[in-house]
Amino acid sequence: MMVEYVLRLALLLPLLGLLIWCSLKLTRYLQERIVGAHKGGRSLELVETSLLAPGLKLAVVRFHDREILLGCSRSGLIRLAEVPERAAAPTQTLLSE
Repeated sequence: MMVEYVLRLALLLPLLGLLIWCSLKLTRYLQERIVGAHKGGRSLELVETSLLAPGLKLAVVRFHDREILLGCSRSGLIRLAEVPERAAAPTQTLLSE
């Protein structure tokens, strides 16, 4: 009886691991395919979000070379500010002497 249990475990445990691995690979493939299809001609990009309170968010979106700050609530969206797209901030390197 114990040998039968060990044999079942030895067979089913790798099979379960294989099923989990395959489902993760399939999920990643489908996500990349969906995002990749929309990436080419996309003019709207979500830059950053910040949760203020339950049901209240701030979101920065990039739209046609402008960054727009949106207030998001359960009742809708409100444009709070709009600026031209900022240049990438220069990175500082620390030199260890």
